[in-house]
Amino acid sequence: MNEAVRTSLMGRALDHVPHMRALGISFRGIEDGWVELEMAYSPDLVAYPDSGVIANGAIFALMDSTAGIAVVAGLRQSMPIATIDMRLDYLHPPAPFERLIGRAQCYKYTRSMAFVRGLAYQDSIDHPVANMVGSFVLPGAS
Repeated sequence: MNEAVRTSLMGRALDHVPHMRALGISFRGIEDGWVELEMAYSPDLVAYPDSGVIANGAIFALMDSTAGIAVVAGLRQSMPIATIDMRLDYLHPPAPFERLIGRAQCYKYTRSMAFVRGLAYQDSIDHPVANMVGSFVLPGAS
């Protein structure tokens, strides 16, 4: 993906998905086949104030955003999509007071659907916090 397309996609996502800004989500990388977003640690995202651990709902929002951008990046054009189904398997709690990284890949497109998989992790993708699979509906699907 060339730099102009990458920059345009990143800007549109931040402009059209306001909760990404509210959650402190930023772009880490976009290449052919995958997208990485980062969610900065914030006390506002913590489920139990004394724990310092980012809440599962915030992790889910990170992964939904990452997966959606992976779908659009693979289409190479901006279009409205909608999450049909998403599942996260939480493998262990994230380390307290640390950022999270979401990585997603759209591995299959049909005429009306897109299928994604990904991981949420902190220091190493080899030690994921959560595993994600999901599906999105594409425009024109009935």
